Amino acid sequence: MTARASAPSLPAATPGPPGLRALGAPEAVLEARVAFERELSVVLGRGLDGATACFDVVENAHEQGILRTTRAPARIPPAAAAAARAIAVRIAGALDVVGLLAVELFALPGGRLLVNEIAPRPHNSGHWTVDACPTSQFELLVRAVCGLPLEGTERLADAVTTNILGAEVEGWWAPLADPACRLHLYGKAEARPDRKMGHVTRLAPRRD
Repeated sequence: MTARASAPSLPAATPGPPGLRALGAPEAVLEARVAFERELSVVLGRGLDGATACFDVVENAHEQGILRTTRAPARIPPAAAAAARAIAVRIAGALDVVGLLAVELFALPGGRLLVNEIAPRPHNSGHWTVDACPTSQFELLVRAVCGLPLEGTERLADAVTTNILGAEVEGWWAPLADPACRLHLYGKAEARPDRKMGHVTRLAPRRD
C-alpha cells in the first residue's frame, strides 16, 4: 500500500482589524506613534572592567528618516541629560558591552525619556567628538577594548555636525571658507541620493 502524504493545513484567516488581515500574516508588531519633542543620543565607552565614560548628550534632527544634523550639547535641562546618560550606562551594563555603545532616546513632553534604538559601534551622532573632544568616539572604542583608561570625553567646544548627502558632496569646498568648520569626506566613489558622503562640524565656544 502506498501512503499518501496529506496536504498541510492552511492557517485560519488572520483575525483582528482589516489592516492586520491585509498583511496576510498571523503575527505582527505594532509600533505606536510617539509625539516626542526631540531625539537624543548618548555615546559611551565601556571597558573590560565595567568602567564607563560618556560623551555629552546630543540632539539629532532628521530629514525624511535620515540623520541630518547633530547638536552638541542637546538643548535639554541638566537633569534630563543626567537621566539619559544613566539609562545608557544601565543598558551597557545589562548587555555587558565592551567597546562603544550608542543609545538613541526620544524626549517626550513632561520630561520622560523613551529608548528608541541602540547601536554597539561608532555612531553617526558621535562624529562631532572627532573635533570637539580630546578623545574621539573611535579612540574611545580602542581604549575600551584594549583595557586602557577611558578618558578625554569632555566637550571642549559646542558643535553642530551636518551630514553631506548625495550630490551635495560636489560642493565640498564651500565649508572651508569658514574657519570654524571642520570637513570630513568619506571617500565614497558613488554619490547616490541621500547617501552619506561626509560631514561638516561647525565649532563654537563652549557654553555651559
